[in-house]
Amino acid sequence: MAQPSGTPVIVAGAKRIPPIQCLLTFEALARLRSVSQAAEELCVTPSAVSHRVRQLEQVIGAKLFGRADFSLTTDGTQYLAQVREGLAALSRFPDIGAAHGGRRKLRVAVTPTFARSLLIPRLRQFTEAYPEIDIALQVSIPLLDVVAEDADLMVRFGTGRYADVEHICLAQDVVTPLASPAYLREHGPFDTPADLERAVLLRSPLDPWRNWFDAQGLDWPEPSEGSSFNDIGLICDAAAQGLGIALARLKLAAPWLDNGSLERIFDLDVPSPHGHHLCWRTGTMDRWECAAFADWLGKSLA
Repeated sequence: MAQPSGTPVIVAGAKRIPPIQCLLTFEALARLRSVSQAAEELCVTPSAVSHRVRQLEQVIGAKLFGRADFSLTTDGTQYLAQVREGLAALSRFPDIGAAHGGRRKLRVAVTPTFARSLLIPRLRQFTEAYPEIDIALQVSIPLLDVVAEDADLMVRFGTGRYADVEHICLAQDVVTPLASPAYLREHGPFDTPADLERAVLLRSPLDPWRNWFDAQGLDWPEPSEGSSFNDIGLICDAAAQGLGIALARLKLAAPWLDNGSLERIFDLDVPSPHGHHLCWRTGTMDRWECAAFADWLGKSLA
């Protein structure tokens, strides 16, 4: 059947179809004319609303909103009518996407304590903002090079010098000695860093003690005796059970500090030489679900 004059003809594959979350955000912002209200309705941050609108404008190559307020441009008014018609059509077939594999799968390899302390407490924000994406979290252990196979995105802990992948830094942290209240009562007081000489120091290759010693003016070698752990969560658990004093990163140790099972000994923090980095292979960010997760995670941890 012939198209009416002036009606745009959409040829499958000829143009990139905008992500559905961008269309939903555009419709909400056009209707509410408030970034904060649109963000609340969509369960995302205001910055995510702005980012999605900019992304949509880049995809279609047109300015949608006026500069002073959120009144629509001429292009925006015409496009809004098409978007609402398309969304209405999609809403009449709520199960068609699932029936034909329309859900997106995203496989993320994460280090254990990063997942428990930083990612899982925030993950509901992402799943509510992107209900069409199914997340599969898999454990990776950086020092042993244990990485989940076929992961789309990987969180690595290290110096950030990765030649095999593209990457961004997600989070830096500081380290400081932590111990259980019971250990401090039994073996304290620890008034100065030098008092740690009579303490059991728990060890981890992830965060050596030597950097912290140097910052306090202590010419001590790296401890060679005592229990050693290759996971920050394990060393925090060990310290919480009174096995000794852990040198731990404050962001990752937040759950133990919050529930009182660990306490800071000094207000003496030293930057960790390592950080958490989100890594991916070239071409991965062409998939919108990967780009959406990377953008959300970076802003969530900022």
